[in-house]
Amino acid sequence: MDEITIRNATLSDLDVLLAFEQELIKAERPFDKTIRRDPVCYYDLKGMILDKDVAVVVAEINNTIVSCGAAVIKQARSYLDHKEYANFGFMFTLPAFRGMGINKKILDSLRTWSKSKGYNEMRLTVYSDNIPAIKAYEKAGFVSHILEMRIPET
Repeated sequence: MDEITIRNATLSDLDVLLAFEQELIKAERPFDKTIRRDPVCYYDLKGMILDKDVAVVVAEINNTIVSCGAAVIKQARSYLDHKEYANFGFMFTLPAFRGMGINKKILDSLRTWSKSKGYNEMRLTVYSDNIPAIKAYEKAGFVSHILEMRIPET
């Protein structure tokens, strides 16, 4: 197997990351009927790459970006035992490279970054019907914590 390299994203990666974001949105649409019609974007990727309080990382194989992820520092709810936490997101791996442990390497890199910034509380959100993603996150050490529910339009 070719070597997987995890590194911080740079502005020169922006076009690839913007394409990954659109693929992520496309993959999540079946799980969430409330996502607006295109054009939609989830993130300010350029701002995230430039922000010292955000980690955007990519995985490369043979100098080709095949996966990405991010950690953003967020304010916790006032009643929790921590004031801030690292929120993981923008997790995407090209379909041809899934099942190779790349997602875990991305998550490990984000965990290391979070701990280096003093954050031991790390969270992410995932659609409850996205079983492959849930299994990948559980494999990386995450446990289910809360389930958000909604009343769909009728």
